[in-house]
Parts: sequence; structure tokens; C-alpha cells
Amino acid sequence: MTSNAATISEASPCQACGACCSYSSNWPRFTIEDDADLDLIPAKYVNDRESGMRCDGDRCSALNGKVGEATACGIYAVRPDVCRTCMPGDPECAMARRRHGLPILAAAE
Repeated sequence: MTSNAATISEASPCQACGACCSYSSNWPRFTIEDDADLDLIPAKYVNDRESGMRCDGDRCSALNGKVGEATACGIYAVRPDVCRTCMPGDPECAMARRRHGLPILAAAE
């Protein structure tokens, strides 16, 4: 483990991060969700093309809090599949954390 790496065993690393939710306006996209699942997402969080989440710049509009300190998803229970697949310490997590100047999480062994 490098000196700038945090461990995944830290309590709720995602709630102290939010980097993946503010990485790119193209990232929180809809891919394999069915219409019934998409209908559960409040319209105010869906982009005008209905192809993904509405963003303010690169930040998902459903993200609450300050990246790198304390964050929460405003629609966690009904978030898109792409949000469910990003896991602490995976390559996407590392890329997003790097962009925000946050230490990379060590992958679980």
C-alpha cells in the first residue's frame, strides 16, 4: 500500500467522498435500467435527453454535501445502475478520486 492510499475498511468511504458523482456530466447515464426503474427517479434529476442524470457542471444534481468531506445521494434507493456498479477502490473510483485530489482507496484483497 502506498502512503497516499486509504483503506476500504474505513467506515462508509463513499459518504466521505462523492467524487464519482461529480466526475463527469456524461457518467451518470442510463444504460440497462428498465422503464419501471427509471420512472422511480424524480424528473427533476433526469437530464433533458432522458439519457442520464441531470448535472450541474460535472456534478450529479442528486448529490448532496461537499465532495471529499461528507456527501449523500438524494435518490440512493432508486439510483441508476451505473451508480450501483462503482465500488470503493475500483478503477472508476480511483479515477474520480484522483481528479478531485483525494487519496486513492486500496482495493480489498
